[in-house]
Amino acid sequence: MPNKSHVIHRATLLASGVALLGLLTACGNGGSSAGGPSTLSGTAAPASGDASTAASTDTPSAVPSPTPTPTPTPSNGGSSDASNPTGVTPSAAVSASGSISTRCHTSELRASVGRNDPGAGQENFPIVLTNTSSHSCTLRGYPGTAFLDASGKQLGPNPQRGEGSPETVTLAPGSSAWAGLTFSNPEVSEAKAATPATLLVTPPNERDALKVKWNGGQVPVSGNASSVRLTVFAPGSGV
Repeated sequence: MPNKSHVIHRATLLASGVALLGLLTACGNGGSSAGGPSTLSGTAAPASGDASTAASTDTPSAVPSPTPTPTPTPSNGGSSDASNPTGVTPSAAVSASGSISTRCHTSELRASVGRNDPGAGQENFPIVLTNTSSHSCTLRGYPGTAFLDASGKQLGPNPQRGEGSPETVTLAPGSSAWAGLTFSNPEVSEAKAATPATLLVTPPNERDALKVKWNGGQVPVSGNASSVRLTVFAPGSGV
């Protein structure tokens, strides 16, 4: 007959083995919180944006995709084609010869007053602007003018604009345009008069003026019907 104590010892060992096996099974079935980290819905990718790490997650990356660079709109309103993928066309201001035609700026011009051409009690002086730059530029409209005395004080009101239809005058380097400055001879009109030292000339649409020595004698400064008048620019020197 087997020893009773030996049988009890074997039964105890068997029960312990079954319990240990059950514990190992529970740990390996993934049902316990002791398993690996789970991915939660809405979890963002790492802030570093590492591609390999982001690819291992089940959710989309929170790092925004680069915004595509927009295609420039063609300057002429047309669409782009295969030969011009950007759709950008050369500026219309560039001529076939490659020169650029823009408004003449004060710094690109020289002012002068031409010879008087009197008639019927009128004094008529051409105000001449010459292009001193290395490229063509344009003038359109009336000059701005003012007579100054030796101290720089303006004499009389600003000249009035006469009737005329402005035209765009293109000046090649070295070319000139002229506008007429006309008034009644003060001895004929008996208007109040003064002798200016200089004439300020401002090109159309510019703010800076050019100073020209005045050698034309007395001018009316009373601002009445004998006021000084201006005409629009035309090609040439007015001679």
